[in-house]
Amino acid sequence: MTISEKIGQLRKEIPSNVKIVAVSKTRSVDEIMEAYFAGQRIFGENKAQEVASKQVMLPSDIEWHFIGHLQTNKVKQIIPFITLIQSIDSLKLLRMVNKEALAINRTIDCLLQFHIATEETKFGLDLQEAKTLLQAVNIENMNNIVISGVMGLATYTDNVNLISREFQFLKSCFLFLKSAFFSDNERFKEISMGMSGDYLTAIREGSTMIRVGTMVFGERNYK
Repeated sequence: MTISEKIGQLRKEIPSNVKIVAVSKTRSVDEIMEAYFAGQRIFGENKAQEVASKQVMLPSDIEWHFIGHLQTNKVKQIIPFITLIQSIDSLKLLRMVNKEALAINRTIDCLLQFHIATEETKFGLDLQEAKTLLQAVNIENMNNIVISGVMGLATYTDNVNLISREFQFLKSCFLFLKSAFFSDNERFKEISMGMSGDYLTAIREGSTMIRVGTMVFGERNYK
């Protein structure tokens, strides 16, 4: 199947209200353009330098999402063009995003990344850390960021029950934060969970946004 055909098939499988983030890390400009011509507009990258170099060669109406671990010293590189940072995992990082966005008069949407997997290597907040972070946002008047939801990476496993529980936990975190901090805020609405191997499970558990790479572009060539 071509990239266009894969995107078409994916759209048939998922509800129309679920956003598709085509994970384009390591993919060429030509591959991204093929997806673009098939109607795809949201692309996800996980390295600041890579997305900064790509975006200048690609159409300006692409919505770039940063989906990987973001170091504070790389924030300035992506702030001029990034639409959504899905991987806010510390107050320090959020402060830097707000600072750099303020410097160029932009407002950046952000998701709070939760640690939901069994692997210790994955980044993310726990619920108490998220509460502390949001309390600081209110106190410090961070006006150049918008917290618009949560993100999580499930355990890399074939155990569908475990994955479902992890996604259920992420949704419960979303619902708690919605009630405690965002009850009157319609912009807090996204639950980004689900990748190429588990996106159908994620959608069943309430995902509003899936991050899929191989489902769109095929397997990577690591040569």
